[in-house]
Amino acid sequence: MQTTLTPVSGAELRERIAAGTAFVLDVRTPGEFETEHIAGSYNVPLDTLKEHVADVAGRVHEQEHDAVLVCASGVRAADAQRRLAEAGVERATVLTGGISAYAQAGGDVVRRGTGWSLERQVRFVAGSIVLVGAVASQIGSKRFGLIPAGIGTGLVFSSLTDTCAMGSMLDRMPWNRVSGGAADAAALLGGPDACPVERARRA
Repeated sequence: MQTTLTPVSGAELRERIAAGTAFVLDVRTPGEFETEHIAGSYNVPLDTLKEHVADVAGRVHEQEHDAVLVCASGVRAADAQRRLAEAGVERATVLTGGISAYAQAGGDVVRRGTGWSLERQVRFVAGSIVLVGAVASQIGSKRFGLIPAGIGTGLVFSSLTDTCAMGSMLDRMPWNRVSGGAADAAALLGGPDACPVERARRA
């Protein structure tokens, strides 16, 4: 039977990190991680975790403390928690409210650059497409009005299924990657010297 831990708040995670009782895994894209991340966390992008879930699960099992999964809002972290639970990991929880909640609680966040979170990118792209479709339907063919309707349908489907096709597409864009790309899960969890994101951050 699969069990999952109760989500933790930003304040609780700050206390755990201060006490040295947290193993923090950030499942956002390398680009998002490079822009800002919780000090001491490891970057294991969700798509990498999906491909190497057994490796990640093995590393989590090796840790003395529970894993805390982090993303921008909690959605991707919850997905990662579910996948780890399916791989037999019961000691993984989710940071409620994402990295912003941790920062608001006074946690130590490393910031470099001005990149956008994946959720913000999705809102921008979806809004832009809706705007273009609406304007085009007024000055051109009314058929362009189907574009906003299509985006709206996609957003409803995304909410009902807790998935995001646009987010998955944007996740693979060059600006969401760091130079050299992400290594596999085992290397990413091998420590700062084995992690290309950490090397880029420290350079």
